[in-house]
Amino acid sequence: MNSNQRRQKPKVNLSKKLLKVIGKTNANFRLIGEGDKVLVGLSGGKDSLALVHALAYIQKHAPFNFEFEACTIEYGMPDEDYTYLKNHCIENGIKHSVYNTGIFEISQDAIRENSSFCSFFSRMRRGALYSYAQQNGFNKVALGHHFDDAVESFFMNMFYNGTMRSMAPIYKTDRGFHLIRPLIQTREKQLRAFADDNNLQPIGDESCPAMLKNVKLPHTREKTKRWLEELEQENSNIFKMIEASFKHIHDDTLLDPERWDRDDIDE
Repeated sequence: MNSNQRRQKPKVNLSKKLLKVIGKTNANFRLIGEGDKVLVGLSGGKDSLALVHALAYIQKHAPFNFEFEACTIEYGMPDEDYTYLKNHCIENGIKHSVYNTGIFEISQDAIRENSSFCSFFSRMRRGALYSYAQQNGFNKVALGHHFDDAVESFFMNMFYNGTMRSMAPIYKTDRGFHLIRPLIQTREKQLRAFADDNNLQPIGDESCPAMLKNVKLPHTREKTKRWLEELEQENSNIFKMIEASFKHIHDDTLLDPERWDRDDIDE
């Protein structure tokens, strides 16, 4: 084996269709551009794995230069092990850091038995990622949310919170940098196929700190996901219609007086 063969890195393939969707999303919403320094939250799930490989591809082929680094939040749980992720990033030439936190220890007092855990750990994990971004000079933080996540969040907000909102492709955080979602127009099944096609070993729910606690599982999101799956079985175009509706919003037809055109209302 010669030196070039030893240096050759394993090839991870992304479908042309998936890359096209991500590239179009980046162009439409101007997520990543010249000179950006992007921190990617890498949990090890199929979504974040797809995201880091998509950014690695874009970095090699885009007509602009940017930096990115993957960051895994370590909760401080017993037997927490990210060796596979570390090795995977090394083998594929992806800069990767593990950020040690005491989130699990904090949760011992912060979460009561039989209480909901999702919002707590999500908030703490996001806060830790933001802190790492600030400490290391990143101007953007990228998360692996996909379109299924956005649709589920929309209906969960409508049915359980009485609001109409979803997940923005990009927004400016209170800490001064932008949060971006490069996968926001991809389908979850595309990302699952990416992991399967490349024989990856995604980290699943077993890595969640709540699995070690007696707390409620996220039944609301799971119920919403199953409901949407049933709708899609009845109408294969349902997600395409929902995506179209997200782009054609007639908010003056709803019940918020602040959104009406007052000139059109007869006295």
